[in-house]
Amino acid sequence: MRIKAILNRDGGTLKTTDIEMFTGGLERAFANVGHTIAVEPVAGKDLIAALQGAGEDGHVDAIIAGGGDGTISAAAEIAWKSEKVLGVLPAGTMNLFARSLDVPLDLDQAVSALARGQVIDCDIATANGKSFVHQFSVGLQPRIVGERDRDDHNSRVGKLLRGVTAAMSSLAEPPVFRADIVCDDEVLEQGDAYSIIAVSNNPYGDALLPYADRLNRGLLGVYRAGLLTADAYVRLAGDLVAGSLNESADLRFSMARRAVISFPELKNGAQASIDGELVPLAAQTEIVIHRGALKVLAPTGEAQD
Repeated sequence: MRIKAILNRDGGTLKTTDIEMFTGGLERAFANVGHTIAVEPVAGKDLIAALQGAGEDGHVDAIIAGGGDGTISAAAEIAWKSEKVLGVLPAGTMNLFARSLDVPLDLDQAVSALARGQVIDCDIATANGKSFVHQFSVGLQPRIVGERDRDDHNSRVGKLLRGVTAAMSSLAEPPVFRADIVCDDEVLEQGDAYSIIAVSNNPYGDALLPYADRLNRGLLGVYRAGLLTADAYVRLAGDLVAGSLNESADLRFSMARRAVISFPELKNGAQASIDGELVPLAAQTEIVIHRGALKVLAPTGEAQD
């Protein structure tokens, strides 16, 4: 394959990586197995332009993106719309999509696995046309992201710790909002109060972090929690740590191919989180799963059948 690799130099892990040495190793690993690859490290502000350039290049078959979940999400949208293969180098804080694909979290191991990887089809979802590979969320998650990202983090660990602090601060006053939820044209709930609504690209698996263990079911995971008391918040955090979110008494769970969420009392400036990035929240959001629409480079043997 003819590959263009775009590395976000401002991504958590890449901030502290010798870029020249890493670039050389990346080029050798792919060239050694017969691929043609060009590597372009860029600053975060130049990331989207570089990804778009790769998407528009008719001589490129695959785009490899190195960075966090926001970088990967942006690259996935461009790869999907340009009908190119996406490769994921996990260089962020959580690396949730990489975990779903079983890509090693160590960068050098990830390079080796992808160089010898295979192309598979996986699902991608959209929220009002904006694609995501992990999750669309309203309520608690956008608040945590907003508080976490107020500071400039010099490392992955620093960003992670700030996220934990932001989550703990929400214990005193959890968010609350009302919503109507329709799944596959059936009214699921109407006018209920929530602290969390999260819609995932395929249901979460039973792991320490909430990410899909398969990406080819063609189903959204629709998760929601009512107004969280401090006790419920602690229980939910415990279920997360135990990898048992799908059985949590404080979290309702459904599956659908299409979900429409309306917010009858939407506040000015309300935000949602898409793959860890804040976006304006619309009064109504239509979320759709696109089964098998995204081609990805995955470690050999991870066909997710």
